[in-house]
Amino acid sequence: MRIVYFFVLISFFIFNSIKAQLLLDNKDVLFTRQDSLRGSITKERSWWDLKQYRLDIKVNPLDSTITGSNTIKYKVLQEYNVMQIDLQNPLEINKIVQDGIELKYNREENVYFVNLVALQKKGSTKELSVFYGGKPKVAVNPPWDGGITWKKDRNGKPFIASSCQGLGASVWWPNKDHMYDEVEDMYISVNVPSDLMDVSNGRLLSVKKHKNGTKTYNWYVSNPINNYGVNINIGDYVSFSEKYKGEKGTLDCSYYVLRDNLAKAKKQFKEVPRMLKAFEYWFGPYPFYKDGYKLVEVPYLGMEHQSSVTYGNGFQNGYLGHDLSGTGWGLKFDFIIVHESGHEWFANNITYKDVADMWIHESFTNYSESLFVEYYYGKKAGSEYVVGTRSGIENDFPIIGKYDVNNEGSGDMYAKGGNMLHTLRQIVNDDKKWRSILRGLNATFYHQTVTTKQIEDYISEEAGMDLNPFFNQYLRDIRIPALEYYFENNNLVYRWANCVSEFNIPVKITLNGVEKWLKPETDWKTETNIDQNSNLVVDVNFYVKGVHIRK
Repeated sequence: MRIVYFFVLISFFIFNSIKAQLLLDNKDVLFTRQDSLRGSITKERSWWDLKQYRLDIKVNPLDSTITGSNTIKYKVLQEYNVMQIDLQNPLEINKIVQDGIELKYNREENVYFVNLVALQKKGSTKELSVFYGGKPKVAVNPPWDGGITWKKDRNGKPFIASSCQGLGASVWWPNKDHMYDEVEDMYISVNVPSDLMDVSNGRLLSVKKHKNGTKTYNWYVSNPINNYGVNINIGDYVSFSEKYKGEKGTLDCSYYVLRDNLAKAKKQFKEVPRMLKAFEYWFGPYPFYKDGYKLVEVPYLGMEHQSSVTYGNGFQNGYLGHDLSGTGWGLKFDFIIVHESGHEWFANNITYKDVADMWIHESFTNYSESLFVEYYYGKKAGSEYVVGTRSGIENDFPIIGKYDVNNEGSGDMYAKGGNMLHTLRQIVNDDKKWRSILRGLNATFYHQTVTTKQIEDYISEEAGMDLNPFFNQYLRDIRIPALEYYFENNNLVYRWANCVSEFNIPVKITLNGVEKWLKPETDWKTETNIDQNSNLVVDVNFYVKGVHIRK
């Protein structure tokens, strides 16, 4: 049992981490031109602003192909005539058309440089259509090694889904594959065999039947959406729905599961209203009322696709039936429903500009699990849960990755990031203010892409303290701060060690059973009139170590 738990725990803490470089020290990673083209805001990207996608594709389960087009509407920010479009091998672009003219382009592995003929006048809005097709990369171990999953259900019918965080949406459709520029709205049309259904993001506008034995499902996303949040889910689905009375009115909640799992889903998915109630309390209104909320069964564990959250947790509590905290609290809720839905606030509402800042998604969402536990089972339970996840922290390399090369930081962005935020809550030492900060983040950065600096600055300002040393310690360093102390001549002598310079957070201790706050710095400080035989214990809710130096 301990071996099974170990492997489940390891898989969790690299959850959504696509690249094997997460397992390496960042300084040993060699980046290529393709990494730069994928991860940076190139000249061929920066001159145009995304306005709308119209993705129109056919998915053929018989030969595992995708064919179709993506029409891209954009606004010209600066006059230029070369556009970067991303599409990954083995898919190929067949034709690109603007104003009825077929355009020439050059391919450099996963990047197409398109030579535009028409004048790209600053301030104008233009369109072009990209036609493509082929066999997309097959997902090897989704969602960690993503692509398209081609499976069959127990009745032998196709069961297909996309997953592509980190790897990039260009693994299955052509787009501007960088997180800094979210499209403002999107149409998604998916043609499938008539005995199957496609579930994608947003609202279902229509279903069109064709004489060739296929159907086209037409979806519309009215809110900004990041590329990896776009998905297709194809299967022999049945559905049910409910109305949730939330902070912004009535939210439509729809559920899509394989036909044989309907009864189990109706029982297990009662977790959704509980999740919404807890997270609207902590984070503010669900960010996508116009598009509704969907939970969709898929042939892999799950992902945070916007308004189309995917689910493969076996209709059971915990993470595949296991408690990742080791405390028992993790079996009180369905991990995938809670965690992946938490990303609707932190990932889909507030989105990183560069994947190096992926902690903004994963640290807050990891922490959301403990907030869910706290909402229903009390503050002590929530604290026990988040502290319990520390067993999975590696402290291998920094949580923040390398910028402009599509590089994620350490998998510690999950448990260590969650414990960083839990520690920060202790420092703020005001639950009302802390909740206000969480809700304020989602209001201030509503439907925006952000940097780490923006998040750090906002929290520092709202908390009324300089938190730069705190964030430097937990996001950019791998050491666990140590409160070193000793007793001498009826004095308590203490300091912060094993930390960045200027690290100066206050910390709560118990001294002979009495709670007390200390304000250590990296230089030694002294508290007088302390019994030489005192017992000092650092509050477990701070992710630090207490080190008693024997003199």
